[in-house]
Amino acid sequence: MNGFVDGYLIPGVILLAQSVLLLVLLLISIAFILLADRKIWAAVQLRRGPNVVGAFGLLQSFADLLKFVLKEPVIPSGANKGIFLLAPLVTVTLALAGWAVIPFNAGWVIANINVGVLYLLAISSLGVYGIIMGGWASNSKYPFLSSLRAAAQMVSYEVSIGFVLVGVLLCVGSLNISDVVLSQRTGLGTWLGLPGSFLDWYFIPLFPLFIIFFISALAETNRPPFDLVEAESELVAGFMSEYGSTPYMMFMLGEYAAICLMCAMTSILFLGGWLPPFDFAPFTWVPGIVWFVLKALLVFFMFSMVKAFVPRYRYDQLMRLGWKVFLPISLGMVVVVAAVLQIMGWAP
Repeated sequence: MNGFVDGYLIPGVILLAQSVLLLVLLLISIAFILLADRKIWAAVQLRRGPNVVGAFGLLQSFADLLKFVLKEPVIPSGANKGIFLLAPLVTVTLALAGWAVIPFNAGWVIANINVGVLYLLAISSLGVYGIIMGGWASNSKYPFLSSLRAAAQMVSYEVSIGFVLVGVLLCVGSLNISDVVLSQRTGLGTWLGLPGSFLDWYFIPLFPLFIIFFISALAETNRPPFDLVEAESELVAGFMSEYGSTPYMMFMLGEYAAICLMCAMTSILFLGGWLPPFDFAPFTWVPGIVWFVLKALLVFFMFSMVKAFVPRYRYDQLMRLGWKVFLPISLGMVVVVAAVLQIMGWAP
């Protein structure tokens, strides 16, 4: 009995507590990130943005949450009720499940699995199912058309993201996400004889892959300029047309959780995760999680700025970019990276 308690029960309770803590912090962060998104967008257009609820509009997201929770959910009479309500749940569950393998600091990870990168790729690919279910179950032509678009778009950019990951993993030699960060302690800078710094991170040697990953992440999470799924001019509100109140809020939550996950992934793969920009005092005094959050926020700021000043792509251009531009370049880069590592003898 003691073996069961020590071996399964206590670790299980600890794991549950860690998960709950992470989810609570994540949801609060997403509320403020949503506000930041709106504020940045407003600032670019020279307006104030949300500034009524709370000081400087800080509580706006919580007011929106309350509004959505208290509204009555309307289910269209022709809809498939079970799938219609399951779709937002699937979206939000998958978006939040991806965070289990993200290391916020050395050893600060809920599930330190050896195939973390593979797990993330699988989870982000599954996210499209929620959208397809929502679009189909609405039993209306616009949401259905929109969900077909979403499926095609996410699958197209999944391919180039996969090749970018292969390129990074060739340099790392491991699928464990913590190892990806730790392998960025040495690199270009230390090879030139400098102390550990941001010059060792992968965004410099793998710059084309960094750009491709960033743009594919935008397309993957349906952010502008690739928000073809929710193109108001053509498809009303996309696959969410028939949704209201809590299910709609869950879709939005899932979308933003996926965006934050992509920001975290970009900072881990290319910006050295929790490593400080210079590996000497006073930079090393700052806890790793602070650097990690700052990098993720920087990537999110770039996401927001893209939303503010890039016009929306046409659907055929979107597909052309994914299949005829990114796929060949990322594939070519994988070959180049492998060749350089092999010839120079740097392969891990």
